[in-house]
Amino acid sequence: MTLLKNAMELSQDQLFSHQQTAWQKQSHYVLTSSPFYQNLWNGILPPKDLKDLQNLPLSDKSQLRISQEKHPPYGDYLAALRTSVTRHHRTSGTTGQAMNLALSALDCEITEIVGGRSQQSAGLTPDHTVVHCLNYQMWMGGLTDHLTLERTGATVVPYGVGETEKLIETILAIGINAISCTPSYPAVLESVLKDKYPNLSPKDLGLKLGLFGGEAGLDDPLLREKFRSTWGMEPRNANYGVSDVLSNFAAQCKHDTRLHFLAGDVLYPELINPDSGAHIALKAGNEGELVLTHLRRDCQPLVRFKSGDIITIDETDPCKCGRTGFRFRVVGRSDDMIVVRGLNVFPTMVAAVVNGFDELSGDYRIVLDKKPPYDILPVQVELSEIGQASLGLVERVETAIKTKLGASAKITILASKSLPVTEGKTKRVMRTYK
Repeated sequence: MTLLKNAMELSQDQLFSHQQTAWQKQSHYVLTSSPFYQNLWNGILPPKDLKDLQNLPLSDKSQLRISQEKHPPYGDYLAALRTSVTRHHRTSGTTGQAMNLALSALDCEITEIVGGRSQQSAGLTPDHTVVHCLNYQMWMGGLTDHLTLERTGATVVPYGVGETEKLIETILAIGINAISCTPSYPAVLESVLKDKYPNLSPKDLGLKLGLFGGEAGLDDPLLREKFRSTWGMEPRNANYGVSDVLSNFAAQCKHDTRLHFLAGDVLYPELINPDSGAHIALKAGNEGELVLTHLRRDCQPLVRFKSGDIITIDETDPCKCGRTGFRFRVVGRSDDMIVVRGLNVFPTMVAAVVNGFDELSGDYRIVLDKKPPYDILPVQVELSEIGQASLGLVERVETAIKTKLGASAKITILASKSLPVTEGKTKRVMRTYK
């Protein structure tokens, strides 16, 4: 197998040497087995040196969608025999048409091992009993992430979504002390506790570790502090991935809230300008779109795949935890970016402002009812359960967004619990125009 037991502790030079060797085999496999890349490359031979990888064309989600429409169900980027497919998943479809994902037995094992690294980095151990509250219905975040939790040696309770009252009873009955879910899900639990269990506080559930993924938001220190003060829980960013590539390959550690890249032995990362596609050096201080290449993949190998995530590289030196992968933050999705009078605005930036107001619940939606360009950012925010629409609240929120983001906003205040609370991924940007 291409995976290295000590991959997370290798120096950059040692890791690159391994990557070069893995690429020699993988590039030949893709060239001879993937009709999709044969057509995309159009006679261009993949370079032997990974440093020249930028000479190959980029691939993206829209191309994969077309491929699956023309060659159902897996597209002509299925490089292995159909009989090699041992597991079928679908993407959540948050950013468009859901995609069919095919994994071989080896693809599954690599996915689980790398995901296990992430959960371990975030602090999950055999001493934990963790309830997994992500959707099991074909989505990678359900079964696959469940198996990554098991790789840590922890006891895993496969709960899924729905029946929140029963979940609360299960947590108390079993003595569950960790939860794996989206950052917005604890708000659902809080609401049910208040309505159905008025004598119980969130802290009474005994959850000490929160393993979060699937949504942005945990970079906000105010949200982290809320988890600590309300739940008595240590929040950890434990589950960053790109479903088409690997379900989970980056997480924080106890020393650093930034994400550690933990899959260097099976994924080769690049950074590009999202508009021009120009190469950007992967070094501290640089920002761009994350591009990923499989160094080992059987069923649907991807080369120079645009993830759609805009990231900032913060550190490339080894962390105190001993892991040597670069550390980064996700700024936002390229397809969620809104340009307001030349300023790039991401939902996570709005969240950081909204969470600073005690009168607000922290939930919000950016509702775009017309096509760009935009002069003003329209934002709907809702009051907290004890919040009041005090005189001047709209102006204060608009001023805070203008001051911190530089963009003008039009704020609409909604009553408490007006916005739907989701148990899966919450879509923050709503495009209602046609």
